[in-house]
Amino acid sequence: MCALLALAVLPLRSQPHFDGGMMIHTGYLSATLPAQAYAASGMPFGIGGTMRFHVGKVVRIGGEGFISTLNLMGNGSYVRIGWGGVVAEARWQLGRWHPFAGATIGGGTAATLLVFDGEAEDWTAEPNTVFHSEGFMIADPHLGLEYALTERIMLTSRLSWLLPFREVDVPLGPRVFVGFVFRH
Repeated sequence: MCALLALAVLPLRSQPHFDGGMMIHTGYLSATLPAQAYAASGMPFGIGGTMRFHVGKVVRIGGEGFISTLNLMGNGSYVRIGWGGVVAEARWQLGRWHPFAGATIGGGTAATLLVFDGEAEDWTAEPNTVFHSEGFMIADPHLGLEYALTERIMLTSRLSWLLPFREVDVPLGPRVFVGFVFRH
């Protein structure tokens, strides 16, 4: 951590060549799942990161990956979605503000566990439980805004919507990300 802070205060001698960082996210997801036509909806929580190489002053290309969990029913049921891929973005600079737009193309997996009846404390098999896992290809278009805290540390935020290439039984919706990006 000290090394990252030391890098952050050193002056940049030229344009940054790459950046990377971590973000947390939430949003609102919803879908009707096939198991008992269960209406899954709510606010997920997740974390992930990105690493991008700068190509000129505007284009950034790299990779990113995230995991998002939507807890359901208050009994340990959930939908957990992990996705990642290649990211390409265009970024502009307006003083300390850096608006950007881009998309990630890649893949993901969703794991769903629904416990319709049962007790969490009794250590017995629950007969009315469903587990489902499926993989899919995705596009994740996003719009964002970064604020330069220093020449090397950016506060970043973005809005995205995961778009599978085929119909999947996964709650989808907008996600809002907030985090830090370190430039070098």
